[in-house]
Amino acid sequence: MSYVKPNDLVTTMIDAGESKIFLSTRDTIIRSTMGGAFLTIAAAFAVTVSVTTGVPLLGALLFPVGFIMLYLLGYDLLTGVFVLGPLAWLDKRPGVTLRGVLRNWGLVFVGNFLGAFTIAVLMAIVVTNGFATPPNEVGEAIGHIGEGRTVGYAEHGASGMLTLFVRAVLCNAMVATGVALAMISKSVSGKVIAMWMPIMLFFFMGFEHSIVNMFLFPSGLLLGADFTLMDYLIWNEIPTVVGNLVGGLLFVGLPLYFTHGRTRASRAVSPKVAASDAKTPAAV
Repeated sequence: MSYVKPNDLVTTMIDAGESKIFLSTRDTIIRSTMGGAFLTIAAAFAVTVSVTTGVPLLGALLFPVGFIMLYLLGYDLLTGVFVLGPLAWLDKRPGVTLRGVLRNWGLVFVGNFLGAFTIAVLMAIVVTNGFATPPNEVGEAIGHIGEGRTVGYAEHGASGMLTLFVRAVLCNAMVATGVALAMISKSVSGKVIAMWMPIMLFFFMGFEHSIVNMFLFPSGLLLGADFTLMDYLIWNEIPTVVGNLVGGLLFVGLPLYFTHGRTRASRAVSPKVAASDAKTPAAV
C-alpha cells in the first residue's frame, strides 16, 4: 500500500497546510462548501441507516464514505485545516503568517456552513415531502439529536458544557488522525482503509463534530425540534468549534510535528542521528 513513514508524513502535512493557506478565496470557498456538503449528506445517510435498520453501529460503519469521497476529491473541512495550517506556520514556511492561517480557518468555516446548511434544507424537504407532511422517522430522529445535544447539555449547566467540550476534543483527535492517515499511503485503497477507522470511531461514540452539527441542528430547527438558534450556538456549535481546534492540535498536529517534523528550522539532524533513525523500526 506504499506506506509513508511518519517523518515524510509530517512533511506532506506541512506542504498541504501551506498550499491551503495560499489558496485563493474562490477556491477555498468552493472546496469547503463541497466538503461540508459531502460530509453532511453522509451524516444524513448514516442516520437513515441507523433508524431504518435499528443498528446504530451499521450507520457508523458506513458514515466514513462521505469523508473518504471529499478527501479524494481534494475538498476541505474546518477540522482538517485546524491542524494543517498551524503546522506550516510553526515550520516557518515563507509567506505563511498567523493572519493567513486565521483567514483560511474563517473561509473554510463559511464554506462548510454553506454546504452543510444546503444539505439541511434539501433533507428537510425530503423527510417532509416538501414541508407538506410531518417529518418521517428519520426527520424525527434528527430533531431528537438536536434537542439532546443542546438543551440536554444545558440542563446540566457547567458539567454539561464540560461534557460537550470534551466530546468535541475527542472528536477531532479522531478526525484529524483520519486526515493524517489519509496521507500515510500513496494508494487509494490504503488511504481509504486508513481513513475509515478513526472516522467510524468518532461517529459511533457520539463525539461532537462542528461540521456535522452544521447539518444536524439547522435540520432540527427546520423540522420543528424543541430548541432555539441560541441554544444551538451557545450549547453546541461554538464550544464544539473550540474543542475541535484543541483536540486536533493537542492530540494530532503538535505531537506529530514535534516528534517527526524533520523540516523544523530549529532541528539539525546529524548523519549519526539520521543513521540511528533509519535503523529504528516503525512503531505499530
